[in-house]
Amino acid sequence: MKTGEINYELEKNIEVISQLDGLVADAVDNILVDPDKCWQPSDFLPDFGDPNIHEEIKLLQKRAEGIPDTVLTSLIGNMITEEALPSYQTYFNLLEGINPERNLLAPGGWVRWSKSWTAEENRHGDLLNKYLYMTGRVDMKAVERTIHRLLTNGFDPNSGGDPYQAIVYTSFQERATKISHVNTGKLADIAGDSVLGRICKQIAGDEARHEKAYKSFMSRIFEIDPNGAILAFEKLMRKQIVMPAVLMGEGSSNPSLFTQFSEITQKVGIYTSWDYARIIDHLVGLWKIEALTGLDAAAAKAQDYLAKLSERYMRVADRMKAPDEVKLAWLK
Repeated sequence: MKTGEINYELEKNIEVISQLDGLVADAVDNILVDPDKCWQPSDFLPDFGDPNIHEEIKLLQKRAEGIPDTVLTSLIGNMITEEALPSYQTYFNLLEGINPERNLLAPGGWVRWSKSWTAEENRHGDLLNKYLYMTGRVDMKAVERTIHRLLTNGFDPNSGGDPYQAIVYTSFQERATKISHVNTGKLADIAGDSVLGRICKQIAGDEARHEKAYKSFMSRIFEIDPNGAILAFEKLMRKQIVMPAVLMGEGSSNPSLFTQFSEITQKVGIYTSWDYARIIDHLVGLWKIEALTGLDAAAAKAQDYLAKLSERYMRVADRMKAPDEVKLAWLK
């Protein structure tokens, strides 16, 4: 688009987003949890004020001994992703129509949501970081460098500043992180670390609430503007979903760090290509893509593309072979 030209599609999307402010404010009050009632990392960790603290840490380390290196590495990667939350809140508030006042103290529903949502998410990185530190199995200096690097590199989901695409992205991503934490919890239980299993399930529960909210926001957009909503969905899926931690190794001595992390999650079944395909299928069904009627020509074409997309990715997933060997990172 040439400088000075008006992007009428984006202007229309911004107008629709502003109509959702009340719905989003309601989600803050009814889907998110008051800080005084929310679980906190200290609920799951040894209390350093306890005279038996040394025994508690020994028990934690004993339980963690049985966690396979691949599962531990995947958990670290998930934690690093959660620790990059400052980038996510920044990105959300830069979206067109979300925070027009450019003021984090603005009283609107979208601004309240961006702060309250990321505040809840912030506990995930805090808890996993402390837990992993106490296991004694993690090279925390290497982990801290990766977190530093990821925050330095920033985050771009490639949504082009379009709030519609951003809501599709977060609907997808919250479901993906929920799946990842659920599967990690199952593997922790199998390895004999029931506390870590509980931690992962608790985090997954948060992600499920956030997923519910974002999907409801997008459902409302589909009701108001089905043509625009389906086009945004199609645009984002043609670009593919870029995972939040994709830049964790950029500029470091190991630029393929994210690829190595992804290969591990694929190999041990924590987050796989099949999961990617199933999330697409879930969203297509939830938003009733195939049942939409009265669409214009471009939207009808997008409808046809999206209706077949999950099957296409499932065939790709069926052909993919998990790597025979994976390179581990962040462990002592």
